[in-house]
Amino acid sequence: MSLSIVKSVLSGGVVEIAPRGEIDVDTAYEVREAIAEVLAKGRPLRIELNMRLVTFIDSVGISAMVAGFQTAEVSDVKLAVTQPSRFVHRQLWVTGLLGLFGAPEPYFAGAVTPEVLPGA
Repeated sequence: MSLSIVKSVLSGGVVEIAPRGEIDVDTAYEVREAIAEVLAKGRPLRIELNMRLVTFIDSVGISAMVAGFQTAEVSDVKLAVTQPSRFVHRQLWVTGLLGLFGAPEPYFAGAVTPEVLPGA
């Protein structure tokens, strides 16, 4: 499977990078390049790696994420993972890197978001 990456500008000075597919030895450079490209175009307040659609990530992919985190940090930009797939969440937890990326909760397809009751 290949990897595709969509970049979006969100409100509040946030840029979202959303990879889809597998991040492995053949595609990890694409994640590094996407982060570097965002930083080359400006200084967002935050970069969010939305990992919801990542089905697989290996050690080279994890290394690319860490390199991206370090590159962003040097530029005084916060890089965080959002909505990691269960597989990505587990890999970050096993490697001890979950906290580095903001300790995001895993994404569950079809999960119901609790409603806020009036007056609560």
